[in-house]
Amino acid sequence: MTEVINAAPIERSGTWRRTATVRRFFLTLFVVGQTVVASYFLLWILPYHGGTWVELGLLALFILLYMWIAVGFWTAVFGFVLRLVGGDRHSLLKRHPESELENTALAKTAIVMPIYHEPVQWTLSGLKAVYQDIERTGHLDRFEFHIISDSRDPNVWLQEQAEWHRLCEELGAEGRLFYRRRRVNLNFKSGNVADFLRRWGRRYRYMVVLDADSLLSAGTIVKMVQLMEREPNVGILQTAPTIINGESLFARVQQFANRLYSSLFATGLAAIQMGDAAFWGHNAILRVEPFMAHCGLRKLRGFGLFRGPIMSHDFVEAAYMGRAGYEVWLEPELGNSFEESPPTISDELSRDNRWSRGNLQHLWILLFGRKLRLAHRMALLNGIMAYLASPLWLAFLILTTVEAVQMTVASINYFPEGHQGLFPLWPEWRPEWAIGLALSTLSLLFLPKFLAIFDAVIHGLVRGFGGVWRLFLSVMLEIVVSVLLAPVRMMAHSRYVLGALLNVSLSWAGQNRTEETTWRDAFLTQFPGMLVGAGWSAFAWSLDPMFFLWSLPVAVPLVLAAPTSVVLSRVGLGRAFRKKGLLVIPEELTPVAVLNDARRARAESDEIPVITAVEAAVIRPRLNQLHLTLARADRQPRRAELLAPLVRRLADKGPESLSRNELSQVFRDRTALAELHQLAWRSSPDSFWGRRISSLGKTKPEE
Repeated sequence: MTEVINAAPIERSGTWRRTATVRRFFLTLFVVGQTVVASYFLLWILPYHGGTWVELGLLALFILLYMWIAVGFWTAVFGFVLRLVGGDRHSLLKRHPESELENTALAKTAIVMPIYHEPVQWTLSGLKAVYQDIERTGHLDRFEFHIISDSRDPNVWLQEQAEWHRLCEELGAEGRLFYRRRRVNLNFKSGNVADFLRRWGRRYRYMVVLDADSLLSAGTIVKMVQLMEREPNVGILQTAPTIINGESLFARVQQFANRLYSSLFATGLAAIQMGDAAFWGHNAILRVEPFMAHCGLRKLRGFGLFRGPIMSHDFVEAAYMGRAGYEVWLEPELGNSFEESPPTISDELSRDNRWSRGNLQHLWILLFGRKLRLAHRMALLNGIMAYLASPLWLAFLILTTVEAVQMTVASINYFPEGHQGLFPLWPEWRPEWAIGLALSTLSLLFLPKFLAIFDAVIHGLVRGFGGVWRLFLSVMLEIVVSVLLAPVRMMAHSRYVLGALLNVSLSWAGQNRTEETTWRDAFLTQFPGMLVGAGWSAFAWSLDPMFFLWSLPVAVPLVLAAPTSVVLSRVGLGRAFRKKGLLVIPEELTPVAVLNDARRARAESDEIPVITAVEAAVIRPRLNQLHLTLARADRQPRRAELLAPLVRRLADKGPESLSRNELSQVFRDRTALAELHQLAWRSSPDSFWGRRISSLGKTKPEE
């Protein structure tokens, strides 16, 4: 076996760049041409044909939004055609046959999982499954695993330490599975990864990044390393993750849509971007040396939102890697790459609140980033539009309402503002054209869904989705849910964008993965949108019955937002649909080894602990000794003086008497931990610690 080692990018013939240029030209031609035709229709639909400022505003917004929708449509069509002819021959996997990759040695690789206030046993059970899967391949000696934590809550990070130690013992992974928690939490996830690389990055040629909900099969990980060895010019190789383990109806709808539609969209996107692809922050492999040299993220130097650390690091790191001369590839054919969906629409929107701020920050990079490739600027723009499109749609609806008011309430103005000329401008109505334009716009959104059905039939995948009829019914169900949720997302994203631009402060928290939405929470969260939907619909009725009918596709989902969010959060409904064979995916019918291992490990870790991690760290001798070993040993007199009253209060009244920061100070100190253990076991049976010890049914061990 041969091993390829290269630190600097190697110049290529430029074949893939020429191909990419041709593909992007045709994409631009189709998108622009289609938008021009649609805009012409809109001009003739508008009463004054663009002769007023309101109508010009409508036209400008329509052009932006229609182009964005058209890009997604043609990307899916490209993907459908490429899959029809056997895939993209320019992809990395097509360049290197299986036999060639099997003869490629593996370089030292770190598998890194950044975590922040995640469900500890659930998260590390997933990492355990990845570890065991790699162990089965016989390549474990080429990989090391790193859990890098930013958790601030002592009940979380003490449990992380305990679970990590338990896994090391269970797997025999001492010296191969590492844990490190930053004491100073700077620059979010990117700062956590950067801190890891500064300390240990030079040990590894590659780094595989996982999220807390990520699962990658060993075969995929090994193949990614082999491809990187064969392609020394590639700086980042990104997989296309499949959503799995959906339980609630919402999660199962998201899971089904991702699994069915992503084949087309990911294939088309990879074919257009080629070596200028985006990085999604996880389920990817990075070449460590150039990443360390070129992808450091400086703080933004603008104003408000555009000042401070970059929150969404991934797209920017891909752009910087491309600027340094390295390629970034998305390989959809690298299968068995998994992640999980938020269980409810409320959790998805909470996540989007964070992501919207990070993506909007990219405006600064897009406008002022130096020497970035055009393809990466377009990727940044696409990420921005994922959230900016919502307030643009809202503005379009507002201007439509203004236009309706002017045509219904006000008298006809034959010389409107903005109109120049000696002759009057006669308003005209063409409702049949409006219906045609609306249907053509909807076709851009829904036609790719039916192309995905044809793709599944052509490639013999329908059995994995429950059969042809169940697949069709599942798609129709997903369409209904997407129609109900689109206005809800529009209202929420518009609020998030406004909050981000006004630089409203935001807390960064872990993700809910299990809880259903209560009726109370649903109404509290969705009430503003429900009020807007009902008020707008009532106003539309007062203006004109026809305009009222046009308002219903937006107004009705907003009015029903609370019951929709409650129903979609129900796990029982999700399981019922699965039992009927609806919204199923192939991985559920033919499970993958790493998924089976993760499910089994998580099922074993579902026990509810009798005591908290903080209490266990004080009471349990073995855990106390573990945390002593990991705690700070050097203790200055000033620090001892500050900690002494905290230790006494904690020993007398229990953890509730201290703040989270005070608890962290105590449990990071070796002497304080040892003293607390002794005080707890010497306390009277009716004291706080005495009752906790009794609840365990234990007697004091010999010490």
